[in-house]
Amino acid sequence: MRESGKVTGQILRDLEELIKPGISTKEIDRFVESTIRRNGMIPTFKGYGGFPASACVSVNEEVVHGIPSKKRKLKEGDIVSVDVGATYKGYVSDAARTYGVGNVDPEAQRLMDTAKASFFEGLKFCKVGHRLSDISHAIQERVEREGFGVIVDFVGHGVGRAMHEEPQIPNYGAPGRGPRLAKGMVFAIEPMITQGTYEVETLLDNWTVVTLDRKMAAHYENTVVITDGEPELLTL
Repeated sequence: MRESGKVTGQILRDLEELIKPGISTKEIDRFVESTIRRNGMIPTFKGYGGFPASACVSVNEEVVHGIPSKKRKLKEGDIVSVDVGATYKGYVSDAARTYGVGNVDPEAQRLMDTAKASFFEGLKFCKVGHRLSDISHAIQERVEREGFGVIVDFVGHGVGRAMHEEPQIPNYGAPGRGPRLAKGMVFAIEPMITQGTYEVETLLDNWTVVTLDRKMAAHYENTVVITDGEPELLTL
């Protein structure tokens, strides 16, 4: 998973340079797939539940599971979330980032910054002895303090031999609940937040999830290992 995580993390870092006005979401997907395969790994998302691409590329009000398209060109001021998974020797890494396209509105930037900051608030509780919902509570508290909404229909999860394993890790909830964290647990922790309502709907393609009020959404995710001490991030 460390090897897989390195590739996933590097892809997301490289996308900071690649994502510019005029690029299509399909070009992003092609870059993701070719990099994963060049490193002797398998794109986890491709064919997963019938998903047709190697990356989920979600623009503006799209929260998650956006299908890449040659026709969808990014414009100045857009924000775009890219979610990537790579499988190596049967083990999965899963991570996501949201990028500004060119110059973005200050509120859009604040939304992206808060998604990232809330992840790191949750990370403080990724230590032996804490309970699972301590992570959830810390994320929600940070997001709502900034005046943004937390998606409730989609959550983080365990990750290992499969992309989605137990337990589920909501980005909201009271602290002190759920299993105690133990060394060796591996989680995909992924705040998904919005400028407005937490309510979402799925478009007619049966994949793309959008905010009901069509306000912008941001997504930040890493694969995290619980250790004896500080948590280890496999996808940074």
